[in-house]
Amino acid sequence: MEFKVVDKFWSLINEKLELWIELGIKHLPNIVVAIFIAILFGILSRLGGRVIKNLLRKSFESQQIADLLTAILKVLIIAIGVFIALEFVGLTGTVTSLLAGAGIIGLAIGFAFQDMTENLIAGVAMGIRKPFELGDVIEADHVFGNVRAINLRNTLVETFYGQIEVVPNKILFRNILTNYSTTGRRKIEVPVGISYADDIEKAVEVIVEALNQKDYVIRSDETAVYAKEFGDSSINLLVWFWIKYPGDVGFMQARHDAVVAVNNALKEADILIPFPIRTLDFGAKGGEKLNTMIGSGQNKESQSSNRSEQSEQADQGEESASD
Repeated sequence: MEFKVVDKFWSLINEKLELWIELGIKHLPNIVVAIFIAILFGILSRLGGRVIKNLLRKSFESQQIADLLTAILKVLIIAIGVFIALEFVGLTGTVTSLLAGAGIIGLAIGFAFQDMTENLIAGVAMGIRKPFELGDVIEADHVFGNVRAINLRNTLVETFYGQIEVVPNKILFRNILTNYSTTGRRKIEVPVGISYADDIEKAVEVIVEALNQKDYVIRSDETAVYAKEFGDSSINLLVWFWIKYPGDVGFMQARHDAVVAVNNALKEADILIPFPIRTLDFGAKGGEKLNTMIGSGQNKESQSSNRSEQSEQADQGEESASD
C-alpha cells in the first residue's frame, strides 16, 4: 500500500517535471532572446550613462544633481530592458505585478520622506531652470550672500558676515528669490540733505558731475538726483547711480566712496549739509513771534526797573525835605 502511494506521488512529480522541461524547451528561444535583451540593455545603460553624465555635468553646476539624474536614467533603461525580456518569456502578469509594486513602493517612500523628496525635486528643478549659479549673490527668505555650493537637498550660501547658511532647496524654489548677479549691474541709492537756503538745481548739477568722474560709475547718463521731501532741517535728496556688479569695486566700497565724493563736492560748491536745527516760532495763527515776546519782556523789565528807580528817588527826596 505504501509503495503504491509513493509511486502515485512520483508519477505526479514526474509528469510535472516533464511538463516544465517541455515548456522550457518550447520557450528556450524566447529565454535566450530575453537574456540577450537584458544584457544588451545593461550595456546600453552603462555606455549611455557615461555619455549622459558628461552632458549633464556640463549643463548643471552641481555634479550631485548630474549624477542623480544619470543614475535614474540608467535604472530606467535597465527596467525597460527587464520588462521587455519578461514580455518575451510570456510573464505578462509578472510585469504588471512589478509595475504595481513599484508604484506602491514609490508612493510609500514619497509619504515617508516627504520633506526630503520635496527638497530633492526642488534641487533637480532648480538645476534645470538655473535661477542662480555658483558665485552669484542671491537673497531669499532673510538669507543674503554668495552661492558656494548647490547640492541635491540644499544650497550653501556664504553671507557677507562670513557665516555659511545651509538653505533647503524647497525654500529657494518656493519663495521670491533675488539674484543680484544676473544683469551684471546694480543701482546704488545715497540719501543726502541740503539746507533750505541753497539751490536744489545747483546741488543736483554738482553731485552728478562729481559722481560721473568716478571710474566705477557706469551708464553715466542715468546718474540722477531727485528731491525726495521737505525734511525738518533740510531738503532731502536721493542720489542714484549704477555700478558693475559683481565688479572690481564692491557695493559697500562704491557707496562709501560716493558719500565722500558728494560731501566734498557740496563743500567745494559752498552748499550746506545741515545738522538738525530747531526754530521756535509762536507767530503762527495769530500768535506772537519769539523775538516780539522777548522784546516785550525786556521792555516790561526796563519799565519796572525805571519805576523802581523813580520810586527810590522820590523816597530820597521826601527824606531830604523832612530833614
